Amino acid sequence: MKEFIYTVKDPLGIHARPAGMLVKAASGFKADISLELDGKSADAKRIFAVMGLGAKCGHSLKINISGADEEEAMHALKEFLEKNL
Repeated sequence: MKEFIYTVKDPLGIHARPAGMLVKAASGFKADISLELDGKSADAKRIFAVMGLGAKCGHSLKINISGADEEEAMHALKEFLEKNL
């Protein structure tokens, strides 16, 4: 299992467009990927779950990744988040 923390920098937080992009990025991996915020957890491959977290600018997300390609997924998601959120 891999995990890391990412602080949302987008002034609008994770709204529909970036949530969709995040789901698309996460769906490219076999590993299970989840986001945690304030005690709530969401499957990163489901757009309504991701948007349901209500992540705003300044919130810290804990990203958990486990599965066959977890190392590759972790690096790709870190890069995605830095560029887009």
